Amino acid sequence: MAENDQAAAGNENQAQPQFALQRIYVKDLSFESPNSPTVFQDQWKPQVNLDLNTSHNKVSDNQYEVVLSLTVTAKVEDKVAYIVEIQQAGVFLVKGIEGPQLGQMLGAYCPNILFPYAREAIDGIVNKGSFPALMLAPVNFDAIYAQALKRKQEEAAGENKEEQTH
Repeated sequence: MAENDQAAAGNENQAQPQFALQRIYVKDLSFESPNSPTVFQDQWKPQVNLDLNTSHNKVSDNQYEVVLSLTVTAKVEDKVAYIVEIQQAGVFLVKGIEGPQLGQMLGAYCPNILFPYAREAIDGIVNKGSFPALMLAPVNFDAIYAQALKRKQEEAAGENKEEQTH
């Protein structure tokens, strides 16, 4: 009886989804201040633009690398004060999660984990460039992921209509 209980418990553990952060690291980091030192003489009222992107790839059977790419461009009037580019990455163990749930995990949940690290790295490098601190606002990766899914579905529907008319 005890052996059957242990075997059943072992099967339950295998069937349960597993998620674990393995490692977080900066894959690439770049800071550029093309108009220094003259940009320091201007009144500091920057226009800040943030571009972000995520990607992921399978490292091994249950491990995925997720990369959050951010580009921050700060301009004062028409002059670029600085450009920061970072690829904040992480390796995640994802086991027993497949299909749409896996897509959601890699496309929204993991970037949510990586974002505070990228934000801190950007703030630090901007400060070291002698600019005021830049605290990026939180990002809703769930909404971004949902929009990307919707766009893909609309594109697929558009292609299907096009194929039917030809």
